[in-house]
Amino acid sequence: MGSSKMILALFAGLAISGFAQAEGDQRFVEIGNLKLRSGKTLNSCRVGYRTFGKLDPRGTNAILVPTWFLGTTNDLRNSFKSGGLADSSKYFVIAVDALSNGVSTSASNSRSQHGVSFPTITIRDMVESQHRMLLKLGIKHLHAVMGISMGGMQTFQWISAYPDFMDCAVPIVGSPQPTSYDLMFYSAGLKAVRQAIAHKAWAASLIRTYADFFWLGLNTPRYYVQHTKREDAIGSFDGFEKALLAWDPYDMASGLSALCTQDIFKPFGGSQTSTAAAIHAKVFIIVSTQDHCVNPAPALKFAEILMAKTLVLTGDEGHSAPGAEMSKVGPAVDAFLSEK
Repeated sequence: MGSSKMILALFAGLAISGFAQAEGDQRFVEIGNLKLRSGKTLNSCRVGYRTFGKLDPRGTNAILVPTWFLGTTNDLRNSFKSGGLADSSKYFVIAVDALSNGVSTSASNSRSQHGVSFPTITIRDMVESQHRMLLKLGIKHLHAVMGISMGGMQTFQWISAYPDFMDCAVPIVGSPQPTSYDLMFYSAGLKAVRQAIAHKAWAASLIRTYADFFWLGLNTPRYYVQHTKREDAIGSFDGFEKALLAWDPYDMASGLSALCTQDIFKPFGGSQTSTAAAIHAKVFIIVSTQDHCVNPAPALKFAEILMAKTLVLTGDEGHSAPGAEMSKVGPAVDAFLSEK
């Protein structure tokens, strides 16, 4: 390693060493005002994160893991062990809270842009906030970026927006560009949430309706027929409804709106070939063939153009397949991350 790289690695180790002592604790980085893709500014932006494992002496084993829609880094706490998403005994994992998730700057916690005043954000804006967070922490290069669902979409954005920032990437049930079906699914949820915001008296009812609609998209019809009795079908998802009701509706709307903006090809004139040519990271794309939340077709097509390695999950769990098939996903990801 050259002297300049050694110095960078040393600074990275100094910046992170204090945080690594309290593994898994919620922490924040203040990144200041963030200029958004819309041209507006997100004021006094801060980004939440948790770390797992230790940065190696050369600073070469850091992995960034962004959260999924309506997910927080707290949900990822048990994911970083042998056989999981990433083994923290090998890697220094930085789990990062995406903008609008209620932990990082969001409509629910912004003092100056609260609720309806919160500006529209994109998946690309989420990535920009994370890039600035990493630089603040002294991390100037990653071994990998990986994420599930909206985390996979952020991973696609990372490899196209900052192609030299990581060695490899693993987008899992994410998409570089939503299909018409995906957009209908996201926009239907967005309409319901916006109606709940506009008509507060209807809020709980509309969110419950959206919860059932959302829940149906997570698995497949066959899965429900096999795992849910007819007499239990109505009212059997109360727990999921309560979970959604606990979320701030403005945060939900912001996240759904961001999903609708996903398009890594747009900065390259819509050309997938030009986008692929700009990507330098080695990529491993994981999809689920029966995914009713994120259609796998765009990711598989882009994998062909990238000549990327793929793992195709075919079970009835649909969008939930990565968790259900972690015994297959975990070792495959670990092997990929270990490739020279």
